[in-house]
Parts: sequence; C-alpha cells; structure tokens
Amino acid sequence: MTQLELAKQDVISPQMRAVAESEGVEVDFIRQGVAQGTIVIPANIKHTNLVPCGIGQGLKTKVNANIGTSSDFGNIDTELEKLRVAIDCGTDTAMDLSTGGDISAIRRAIITSSSVPIGTVPIYQAGIEAINRHGAIVKMAIDELFATIEEHARDGVDFLTVHCGVTRSAVARLKQQGRITDVVSRGGAFIIGWMLHNERENPLYEYYDRLLDIAREFDVTLSLGDGLRPGSLADATDRAQIEELLIIGELVNRAQQAGVQAMVEGPGHLPLNQVEANVQLQKAICKGAPFYVLGPLVTDVAAGYDHITGAIGGAIAAAAGTDFLCYVTPVEHLSLPDPEDVKQGVIASRIAAHAGDIVKGVKGASEWDLKMSVARKRLDWEEQAKLSLDPERSRQVHSKHTSAGEACSMCGEYCAMALMEKFLGISAPKGF
Repeated sequence: MTQLELAKQDVISPQMRAVAESEGVEVDFIRQGVAQGTIVIPANIKHTNLVPCGIGQGLKTKVNANIGTSSDFGNIDTELEKLRVAIDCGTDTAMDLSTGGDISAIRRAIITSSSVPIGTVPIYQAGIEAINRHGAIVKMAIDELFATIEEHARDGVDFLTVHCGVTRSAVARLKQQGRITDVVSRGGAFIIGWMLHNERENPLYEYYDRLLDIAREFDVTLSLGDGLRPGSLADATDRAQIEELLIIGELVNRAQQAGVQAMVEGPGHLPLNQVEANVQLQKAICKGAPFYVLGPLVTDVAAGYDHITGAIGGAIAAAAGTDFLCYVTPVEHLSLPDPEDVKQGVIASRIAAHAGDIVKGVKGASEWDLKMSVARKRLDWEEQAKLSLDPERSRQVHSKHTSAGEACSMCGEYCAMALMEKFLGISAPKGF
C-alpha cells in the first residue's frame, strides 16, 4: 500500500514516524497531512537506503538540487560528486536530469548513492531514445514512453516529473497568447512537439490512469510538471500557464483518489508582485497540494547570479506558503553546473527556505536565529560557525583577517557589542 492509502486507513508507517521525528511534530499530524494530500512523503519501495523526507503544509520548506549529465558532458563520476556536495550542503532531495551518457546507469548509481529522495523526468530519456531508435522525438511510441516511466519507477525513483497538464487546449491557449519565450520547459517542449506532429492528445493526459497504476505499484509521488511555466517576466501568469494549472488541479484529485501522492510544480520567472498571488492560486486550485517552484526568478537580467535571483523569489514564495524550492545555480541559463555551482545553489535556496519558515512559524525556525544572535552577543565564533548554514565558510571567512581582540576584524577594538557590555554591564542571556 502507498503512504497515502495507509494514511487514509489511519495506519502510521515507519516513514511517517521518521518524518515526524525529523520535523519535531506529532506523528498523527503527518498522517493527517498525507491523508488530506497536503503532505507527501516521496518514498519509492525500491529505494532501500532512503531517509524519508516530508514535503508540505506545516513542515520545513524543503530544497531540491538538480544534477545530471548533458549531451555535451556525460561523466557519471562528476554527477556523483555533485550529489555528494548537495547532500553535504543540506539539500533535502535531488533530481537526476541526465540527457547524456548511459542515462539508466547514471540514474541507478545516483539512487544507490543517495539517502535523500531522488526525482527524474522520464520524458527526457524516452525522447532521446526515440531519436536513437527512430530519428526523431516525435516518432516516440506511447508504449515506449510508459516503458521508460516504469523503468524509472522500478529503479527506485521517489518522485517523477510528468507534464500531464500540457493538453491540446493548453497548447491552443499558448498559441493565442503570443509569448516572448514560448516554452522553456524541456519536457514540455518534447511533449508539445510530439502532440503537434502526431495531431494527438498528450499521452500522459490521455492515459493518465496508466501512469497512476505505475506510480501506485511503487509508491512513486507524481510531481505534476509545469510544461508551460513562464520563462520570462513578460510571460508571467498568462492564460497558458493558468490553463495548465487548472488541468493539474483536476489531476491532483484523480491521483489522490487512486491512492497516489501528488505535488504540483510552478514557475519559473515571476515579478515580485506576482509571487504570492501564484502561490495562492495554486493552493486554491489544487486544494492545498504541496507546491514546488523553480526559484522563482524575479528578474531576467542577473545572468551569472541567478542563485541570488532565485533566492529572492524563493523567500517570498516560501513565506507565502510554498512547500518546496528547486534551487537555481549561478550558471542557470548559461551552462551545466559544476560542484561549486551546486553548493552555491543549495545554500542560496536554503537561506530562502529558512527565511520563509520564520514567517510561516515553522517549529524551530525562529529559535535557530535566536541562538545565533546569542552566540554573536557572546562573540562565540565557533558556536556561530556551528549554527551557520555553511560552517566551513563561516570559519574560513572569520579567520581570513585575524583581530587582536575577541571581536572580528571588521570592528576590532570598536566592536559595538563588546563596548556596550563594558558600558552597560549586561552579558548575553543565559540558558542558550
């Protein structure tokens, strides 16, 4: 039985217990959230070394790191190093988006090496194999697509991004809209190309029940992908995007009725003043299903610094109720990330997630900041490092320029907190 089916029958699974312990909440809070569809626990029965992770309402905002090869670079060792760096930096999940090399072997190696949930986008592999077999993505057979999906599930993938909401009606809206950047989702582009060439409905929509059967067998969480997400601010919150979201809302219901966990993917590029509205729309249309956003990126002009752009949008989205942030690296839009880019992306998104958790009142979020403030008052540099999102970076920066006194080299003997302790005679509060 799936986590959702168990929860609906008032059964508490080991995965629910593990998530409750990790989050510091009552286990029945987790069970109720899973049963209602506001929390998912991506936990494929074949992923044997998994440490379960909960995503959804009332839990810490989670962060995903994308890794994977490209058609230009297909080194499995590099991707395993990226996975190690991402986990060391605190990512909650990772997605293998490989499109180069031996895709199946890379995926299996990543799953075997990962204690965090792993997601994939099966249409990538299905499309590439169609090119190899038939000379074009548009010649992909429907059975070939579903065979690939089943292979990913059988390998132990915990959540699958599937672009089921890209229907013929949504594509018609796209054509009428007149976008600047059209479609920026690679999976969405694959599906749309197939649909237009074959003059048929999206097979992931037409045969959705077949997809649900596979997901239910392995307890795979469906991540209902936003194939029509905006790729520029000019295209944000347009008719095509909302048409797809309306369809996804219906598909969430169908998944839950079939005992399959589902979450919803979202934009993309959004101006600051539209981020909260997009979260509210998704939550209303999809009845509280966990929301998973890329960034969102709040400006289009920060090439080379889009981890910052994404963190700004991510903090606002998390504060508004988003449950899951897909990281953005500094090289987004420019190149395949290397391990250092992965680190920067994870840390930036973790900052955004935590900032949102403070606003949402997630258990332990504000307390963490209070402990850091006390450590700063005490000029306790090692405790500050331990409490940092990146302890190694904290120690490295602090030791870069040594100070003659207890304070850091920024203020030296003129440290405001040291002076005020002397003048007021007030030390840091005890009990921390």
